[in-house]
This record gives sequence, structure tokens and C-alpha cells, in this order.
Amino acid sequence: MARVVKESNTLVSSGGTNSVYVNRKNRKKSKGDKKLKLRKYDPVLRKHVLFEEKKLSKKKVKKAAAAADKTAADKTAAVKAPADKAPADKAAAAA
Repeated sequence: MARVVKESNTLVSSGGTNSVYVNRKNRKKSKGDKKLKLRKYDPVLRKHVLFEEKKLSKKKVKKAAAAADKTAADKTAAVKAPADKAPADKAAAAA
């Protein structure tokens, strides 16, 4: 069988975060200049937003993914921080 030529493209969040999805598209079937737009889940915003196809270099894709992971980690740390301090305050009040 002949090998299908597929092009990988990145979908960048329109929500202002650095979240990206990587998608593969068949070049022969997708004729025209239509950019792919999908509604997908943005883990930083924690809701569905529009993701648009953009051409990015591999370095930019890795950098955007790392920044999105860091932002998500910061948000989860901010959510967990008050819960960690609450038991210590109760223990100090009991003593």
C-alpha cells in the first residue's frame, strides 16, 4: 500500500493560554486554505474554548506545552495551599 502523506499541525488556544494540541491532517484530502478550528478542552482555563490551527516550529510547541504545564501546576498549587495551612491553624488554636 502507498504511504499516506500526513502533516502535523498545532492547535493553539484562543483563550489566551499557551495550551496546544497536536493534530495530524492528510494533505491530499484537505485541499484549500481552510484552517482547522475545533472546540476543545483547555486545562488551564478548565473549560472548552476554540482552538485554531497555526504553524509553529517544534521549539515553540515544546515551549508552549511547558508553559501550559507550569501554569496548570501554579493554579493547582494555589488551590492546595490554603487547605494545607488550615490544619496547622486549627492545631495552633487547640494548643
